[in-house]
Amino acid sequence: MNRTIKILVPVLIILGLVLTAGCSRIQESSMPAPMPPQAEEVFPSTGGMSKDYALEAASSYAPAEPEAGGMDRRLVKTGYITLEVNDITESIADIAKVAESLGGYVVSSNESGDKDITYGRISIRVPSDRFDEAFDRLRTLAIKVTNKSTDTRDVTEEYTDLQAQLRNLEATEAQYLELLKKAETVEDTLKVYQQLSNTRREIERIKGRIQYLERTSDMALIEISLYKTQPIDGTGWSALETLKSAVRGLATFGKALANIAIWLLIFSPVWIIILVVVLYFTRWRKKKARSSR
Repeated sequence: MNRTIKILVPVLIILGLVLTAGCSRIQESSMPAPMPPQAEEVFPSTGGMSKDYALEAASSYAPAEPEAGGMDRRLVKTGYITLEVNDITESIADIAKVAESLGGYVVSSNESGDKDITYGRISIRVPSDRFDEAFDRLRTLAIKVTNKSTDTRDVTEEYTDLQAQLRNLEATEAQYLELLKKAETVEDTLKVYQQLSNTRREIERIKGRIQYLERTSDMALIEISLYKTQPIDGTGWSALETLKSAVRGLATFGKALANIAIWLLIFSPVWIIILVVVLYFTRWRKKKARSSR
Protein backbone atom coordinates (compact mmCIF):
# COMPACT_ATOMS: atom_id res chain seq x y z
CA MET A 1 0.00 0.00 0.00
CA ASN A 2 2.74 2.42 0.93
CA ARG A 3 4.56 1.53 -2.25
CA THR A 4 1.44 2.35 -4.34
CA ILE A 5 1.05 5.74 -2.64
CA LYS A 6 4.71 6.55 -3.28
CA ILE A 7 4.16 5.93 -7.03
CA LEU A 8 0.83 7.80 -7.34
CA VAL A 9 1.86 11.00 -5.50
CA PRO A 10 4.57 12.08 -8.02
CA VAL A 11 2.27 11.22 -10.94
CA LEU A 12 -0.56 13.36 -9.50
CA ILE A 13 1.83 16.27 -8.87
CA ILE A 14 3.07 16.20 -12.48
CA LEU A 15 -0.51 16.10 -13.85
CA GLY A 16 -1.45 19.07 -11.67
CA LEU A 17 1.47 21.14 -12.97
CA VAL A 18 0.55 20.33 -16.60
CA LEU A 19 -3.09 21.32 -16.10
CA THR A 20 -2.08 24.57 -14.36
CA ALA A 21 0.24 25.57 -17.25
CA GLY A 22 -2.47 24.79 -19.83
CA CYS A 23 -5.06 26.92 -18.05
CA SER A 24 -2.66 29.87 -17.82
CA ARG A 25 -1.97 29.70 -21.58
CA ILE A 26 -5.69 29.65 -22.35
CA GLN A 27 -6.21 32.72 -20.19
CA GLU A 28 -3.33 34.57 -21.87
CA SER A 29 -4.63 33.79 -25.39
CA SER A 30 -8.10 35.02 -24.49
CA MET A 31 -6.84 38.42 -23.33
CA PRO A 32 -7.32 41.26 -25.88
CA ALA A 33 -4.25 42.63 -27.74
CA PRO A 34 -2.90 46.00 -26.53
CA MET A 35 -4.23 48.96 -28.50
CA PRO A 36 -1.98 51.68 -29.98
CA PRO A 37 -1.77 54.88 -27.96
CA GLN A 38 -4.32 57.56 -28.77
CA ALA A 39 -3.60 61.19 -29.40
CA GLU A 40 -4.84 62.05 -25.89
CA GLU A 41 -2.05 59.91 -24.42
CA VAL A 42 0.57 61.73 -26.49
CA PHE A 43 -0.90 65.16 -25.81
CA PRO A 44 -2.44 64.98 -22.27
CA SER A 45 -4.88 67.70 -21.32
CA THR A 46 -2.57 69.00 -18.63
CA GLY A 47 0.10 70.09 -21.07
CA GLY A 48 1.90 69.53 -24.35
CA MET A 49 4.19 66.68 -25.34
CA SER A 50 7.27 66.78 -23.15
CA LYS A 51 9.43 63.91 -24.46
CA ASP A 52 10.70 63.03 -27.95
CA TYR A 53 10.06 59.36 -27.51
CA ALA A 54 6.32 59.99 -27.38
CA LEU A 55 6.39 60.68 -31.12
CA GLU A 56 8.42 57.55 -31.78
CA ALA A 57 5.94 55.49 -29.78
CA ALA A 58 3.05 56.92 -31.75
CA SER A 59 4.68 56.12 -35.07
CA SER A 60 5.69 52.60 -34.06
CA TYR A 61 2.03 51.68 -33.63
CA ALA A 62 1.00 52.74 -37.14
CA PRO A 63 -1.40 50.05 -38.38
CA ALA A 64 -0.39 48.04 -41.46
CA GLU A 65 -2.94 46.71 -43.90
CA PRO A 66 -2.85 43.00 -44.75
CA GLU A 67 -0.93 42.06 -47.90
CA ALA A 68 -2.99 41.57 -51.02
CA GLY A 69 -3.14 37.95 -52.10
CA GLY A 70 -2.51 36.54 -55.53
CA MET A 71 0.21 39.06 -56.47
CA ASP A 72 2.05 38.27 -59.72
CA ARG A 73 5.75 37.57 -59.44
CA ARG A 74 8.12 40.39 -60.31
CA LEU A 75 10.98 39.16 -62.52
CA VAL A 76 13.79 41.38 -63.80
CA LYS A 77 15.05 39.91 -67.08
CA THR A 78 18.37 40.81 -68.69
CA GLY A 79 19.79 39.41 -71.92
CA TYR A 80 23.17 39.59 -73.67
CA ILE A 81 23.81 38.67 -77.31
CA THR A 82 26.74 39.10 -79.72
CA LEU A 83 26.03 39.34 -83.45
CA GLU A 84 28.31 39.16 -86.49
CA VAL A 85 26.93 41.49 -89.18
CA ASN A 86 27.93 43.00 -92.52
CA ASP A 87 27.27 46.64 -91.65
CA ILE A 88 27.36 48.01 -88.08
CA THR A 89 25.46 51.23 -88.73
CA GLU A 90 22.69 49.52 -90.67
CA SER A 91 22.36 46.78 -88.05
CA ILE A 92 22.00 49.30 -85.22
CA ALA A 93 19.21 51.02 -87.14
CA ASP A 94 17.48 47.63 -87.71
CA ILE A 95 17.73 46.75 -84.01
CA ALA A 96 16.16 50.07 -83.07
CA LYS A 97 13.26 49.28 -85.41
CA VAL A 98 12.84 45.85 -83.79
CA ALA A 99 12.68 47.41 -80.32
CA GLU A 100 10.12 49.97 -81.46
CA SER A 101 7.95 47.34 -83.17
CA LEU A 102 7.86 45.29 -79.95
CA GLY A 103 6.77 48.27 -77.88
CA GLY A 104 10.23 49.04 -76.52
CA TYR A 105 12.92 51.67 -76.99
CA VAL A 106 16.68 52.19 -77.34
CA VAL A 107 18.54 52.91 -74.11
CA SER A 108 21.97 53.67 -75.61
CA SER A 109 24.13 52.92 -78.65
CA ASN A 110 27.67 53.55 -79.87
CA GLU A 111 29.93 52.70 -82.80
CA SER A 112 33.71 52.51 -82.94
CA GLY A 113 36.47 51.91 -85.49
CA ASP A 114 39.34 53.70 -87.20
CA LYS A 115 38.85 54.04 -90.96
CA ASP A 116 35.80 51.81 -90.98
CA ILE A 117 33.23 51.10 -88.25
CA THR A 118 34.10 47.60 -87.05
CA TYR A 119 32.41 47.42 -83.64
CA GLY A 120 29.10 48.56 -82.19
CA ARG A 121 27.02 48.26 -79.06
CA ILE A 122 23.34 48.96 -78.46
CA SER A 123 21.08 48.45 -75.43
CA ILE A 124 17.30 48.17 -75.76
CA ARG A 125 14.33 47.59 -73.49
CA VAL A 126 11.34 45.52 -74.58
CA PRO A 127 8.24 44.30 -72.69
CA SER A 128 9.14 41.31 -70.50
CA ASP A 129 6.46 39.14 -72.08
CA ARG A 130 8.11 39.66 -75.50
CA PHE A 131 11.65 38.96 -74.28
CA ASP A 132 12.05 35.66 -76.15
CA GLU A 133 10.45 37.10 -79.28
CA ALA A 134 13.00 39.90 -79.27
CA PHE A 135 15.87 37.39 -79.27
CA ASP A 136 14.33 35.53 -82.19
CA ARG A 137 14.03 38.77 -84.15
CA LEU A 138 17.62 39.75 -83.38
CA ARG A 139 18.97 36.43 -84.67
CA THR A 140 17.51 37.14 -88.11
CA LEU A 141 19.63 40.31 -88.38
CA ALA A 142 22.94 38.51 -87.94
CA ILE A 143 25.18 36.40 -90.12
CA LYS A 144 26.11 34.47 -87.01
CA VAL A 145 25.27 34.63 -83.29
CA THR A 146 28.53 34.07 -81.40
CA ASN A 147 27.26 34.50 -77.86
CA LYS A 148 23.94 34.60 -76.02
CA SER A 149 23.03 34.59 -72.33
CA THR A 150 20.07 35.56 -70.17
CA ASP A 151 19.61 36.35 -66.51
CA THR A 152 16.38 36.46 -64.48
CA ARG A 153 16.20 37.95 -60.99
CA ASP A 154 13.13 37.48 -58.78
CA VAL A 155 12.37 40.72 -56.88
CA THR A 156 8.89 39.73 -55.73
CA GLU A 157 9.89 39.49 -52.08
CA GLU A 158 11.58 42.89 -52.10
CA TYR A 159 8.65 44.44 -53.99
CA THR A 160 6.10 43.02 -51.52
CA ASP A 161 8.17 44.11 -48.52
CA LEU A 162 8.49 47.64 -49.89
CA GLN A 163 4.75 47.87 -50.41
CA ALA A 164 4.16 46.79 -46.81
CA GLN A 165 6.66 49.41 -45.61
CA LEU A 166 4.92 52.02 -47.72
CA ARG A 167 1.51 51.22 -46.25
CA ASN A 168 2.93 51.41 -42.74
CA LEU A 169 4.66 54.73 -43.41
CA GLU A 170 1.53 56.23 -44.97
CA ALA A 171 -0.45 55.20 -41.89
CA THR A 172 2.24 56.78 -39.72
CA GLU A 173 2.07 59.95 -41.80
CA ALA A 174 -1.68 60.13 -41.30
CA GLN A 175 -1.20 59.72 -37.56
CA TYR A 176 1.37 62.52 -37.44
CA LEU A 177 -1.01 64.78 -39.34
CA GLU A 178 -3.64 64.18 -36.66
CA LEU A 179 -1.09 64.88 -33.94
CA LEU A 180 -0.07 68.06 -35.73
CA LYS A 181 -3.65 69.32 -35.58
CA LYS A 182 -3.75 68.75 -31.82
CA ALA A 183 -0.38 70.32 -31.01
CA GLU A 184 -0.86 73.20 -28.55
CA THR A 185 2.65 74.63 -28.29
CA VAL A 186 5.32 75.67 -30.77
CA GLU A 187 7.70 73.07 -29.36
CA ASP A 188 5.18 70.27 -29.90
CA THR A 189 4.43 71.49 -33.42
CA LEU A 190 8.13 71.53 -34.38
CA LYS A 191 8.70 68.03 -32.98
CA VAL A 192 5.75 66.57 -34.84
CA TYR A 193 6.69 68.40 -38.03
CA GLN A 194 10.25 67.05 -37.86
CA GLN A 195 9.02 63.48 -37.53
CA LEU A 196 6.48 64.08 -40.31
CA SER A 197 9.25 65.34 -42.64
CA ASN A 198 11.40 62.26 -41.93
CA THR A 199 8.43 59.98 -42.63
CA ARG A 200 7.62 61.71 -45.92
CA ARG A 201 11.26 61.51 -47.00
CA GLU A 202 11.26 57.77 -46.37
CA ILE A 203 7.97 57.43 -48.25
CA GLU A 204 9.46 59.13 -51.32
CA ARG A 205 12.53 56.89 -51.18
CA ILE A 206 10.46 53.71 -51.03
CA LYS A 207 8.14 54.94 -53.79
CA GLY A 208 11.16 55.56 -56.02
CA ARG A 209 12.48 52.05 -55.40
CA ILE A 210 9.05 50.53 -56.08
CA GLN A 211 8.78 52.45 -59.36
CA TYR A 212 12.26 51.26 -60.37
CA LEU A 213 11.35 47.61 -59.70
CA GLU A 214 8.11 48.02 -61.63
CA ARG A 215 9.89 49.60 -64.60
CA THR A 216 12.71 47.05 -64.76
CA SER A 217 10.38 44.07 -64.30
CA ASP A 218 7.91 45.32 -66.90
CA MET A 219 10.61 46.19 -69.48
CA ALA A 220 13.44 43.67 -69.96
CA LEU A 221 16.94 44.89 -70.88
CA ILE A 222 18.85 43.40 -73.84
CA GLU A 223 22.46 44.41 -74.53
CA ILE A 224 23.67 43.67 -78.08
CA SER A 225 27.32 43.65 -79.15
CA LEU A 226 28.02 43.92 -82.88
CA TYR A 227 31.19 43.26 -84.85
CA LYS A 228 31.78 43.40 -88.57
CA THR A 229 32.34 40.18 -90.50
CA GLN A 230 35.79 39.75 -92.10
CA PRO A 231 36.40 38.87 -95.80
CA ILE A 232 37.18 35.24 -96.65
CA ASP A 233 40.85 35.97 -97.55
CA GLY A 234 41.19 38.16 -94.44
CA THR A 235 42.69 41.08 -96.38
CA GLY A 236 39.80 42.97 -97.98
CA TRP A 237 41.88 44.23 -100.98
CA SER A 238 40.42 47.17 -102.90
CA ALA A 239 41.81 48.70 -106.11
CA LEU A 240 40.44 52.09 -105.16
CA GLU A 241 42.14 51.98 -101.77
CA THR A 242 45.43 50.95 -103.44
CA LEU A 243 45.17 53.84 -105.89
CA LYS A 244 44.50 56.26 -103.06
CA SER A 245 47.53 54.93 -101.18
CA ALA A 246 49.76 55.37 -104.25
CA VAL A 247 48.55 58.95 -104.73
CA ARG A 248 49.21 59.69 -101.08
CA GLY A 249 52.75 58.25 -101.44
CA LEU A 250 53.44 60.36 -104.55
CA ALA A 251 52.19 63.46 -102.78
CA THR A 252 54.46 62.71 -99.83
CA PHE A 253 57.47 62.29 -102.14
CA GLY A 254 56.66 65.57 -103.92
CA LYS A 255 56.39 67.37 -100.58
CA ALA A 256 59.82 66.06 -99.60
CA LEU A 257 61.40 67.34 -102.86
CA ALA A 258 59.68 70.70 -102.43
CA ASN A 259 61.02 71.00 -98.89
CA ILE A 260 64.58 70.28 -100.08
CA ALA A 261 64.30 72.89 -102.85
CA ILE A 262 63.03 75.50 -100.42
CA TRP A 263 65.90 74.84 -98.01
CA LEU A 264 68.46 75.11 -100.84
CA LEU A 265 66.91 78.34 -102.06
CA ILE A 266 66.86 79.93 -98.62
CA PHE A 267 70.50 78.99 -97.93
CA SER A 268 71.69 79.83 -101.49
CA PRO A 269 73.82 82.85 -100.36
CA VAL A 270 75.76 80.57 -98.04
CA TRP A 271 76.27 77.93 -100.72
CA ILE A 272 77.41 80.63 -103.22
CA ILE A 273 79.97 82.07 -100.80
CA ILE A 274 81.34 78.63 -100.00
CA LEU A 275 81.53 77.78 -103.73
CA VAL A 276 83.39 81.04 -104.53
CA VAL A 277 85.92 80.43 -101.76
CA VAL A 278 86.55 76.88 -102.92
CA LEU A 279 87.03 77.99 -106.56
CA TYR A 280 89.41 80.79 -105.53
CA PHE A 281 91.68 78.50 -103.52
CA THR A 282 91.62 75.92 -106.29
CA ARG A 283 92.80 78.43 -108.91
CA TRP A 284 95.40 79.91 -106.51
CA ARG A 285 96.95 76.51 -105.93
CA LYS A 286 97.06 75.81 -109.68
CA LYS A 287 98.84 79.16 -110.35
CA LYS A 288 101.33 78.50 -107.59
CA ALA A 289 102.08 75.10 -109.01
CA ARG A 290 102.75 76.52 -112.49
CA SER A 291 105.04 79.29 -111.21
CA SER A 292 107.11 76.81 -109.26
CA ARG A 293 107.92 74.90 -112.48
